[in-house]
Amino acid sequence: MADSSAGNEVLTEIRGRVMVITLNRPDAMNAVNQELAQQLAAAVDEMDGNPDISCGVLTGNGRGFCAGMDLKAFVQGSFPTVKGRGFGGITEQLPKKPLVAAVEGFALAGGLELALSCDLIVSAEGAKFGIPEAGVGLFAGAGGLLRLPRVLPYAVAMRMALTAKPITAEDALGYGMVSEIAPKGEALDKAIELAEQIAQNAPLALQASKDMIREMQGRTEAEFWAYQAEHHYDSVFKSSDAIEGATAFAEKRAPDWQGK
Repeated sequence: MADSSAGNEVLTEIRGRVMVITLNRPDAMNAVNQELAQQLAAAVDEMDGNPDISCGVLTGNGRGFCAGMDLKAFVQGSFPTVKGRGFGGITEQLPKKPLVAAVEGFALAGGLELALSCDLIVSAEGAKFGIPEAGVGLFAGAGGLLRLPRVLPYAVAMRMALTAKPITAEDALGYGMVSEIAPKGEALDKAIELAEQIAQNAPLALQASKDMIREMQGRTEAEFWAYQAEHHYDSVFKSSDAIEGATAFAEKRAPDWQGK
């Protein structure tokens, strides 16, 4: 596994058309400091800019995914954001390509907000998901209060925010926030398997599909059609990959995607 910068706060590894991005502060439960935020943003840029990569997996080293913001650094005046990109370098400017979170142990506070910035969440059995910020005098300011009510029932999201109590992976699966559950220790393998299924498909089509589902939440049908026509219809339907996909289907062979 190669490191994405000299600090080794984030590691990257390429497996076929999938990039695995690992938060690498296990002794601090992968709490996000400024260095990790900068390196995570750089890793996502690397993923989005590499034409040979179609999908990413975000995971954490050690016993948990991420415990949120490094509170020791916060007390000293450090806030782990990247200008224009938000907490952790990804919560306000999402990756262009699909990103799957692989959660072992816990995704808490900013850690859950990082997971919610991904497109799908694969969790190990018994993992905990929560936004306990109110218990330490804060609130979930990195998108949790926006995204949780989109993936959970209103009352569940509100209870999590106001009680600071987490829910389990099994509850999250039932509500639809988590897409799959794996045995403990196997969330990453399961997430990579899912990412590999995603990566079999056309890169432009994947990015357009992700963008429209993300951006059109709460919009009218008229806004949807206008956005699709303006941003994605021609770039996908008139692409070389569209011709390649139809040709490969007719010839009963695997397509050779070029991302153009």
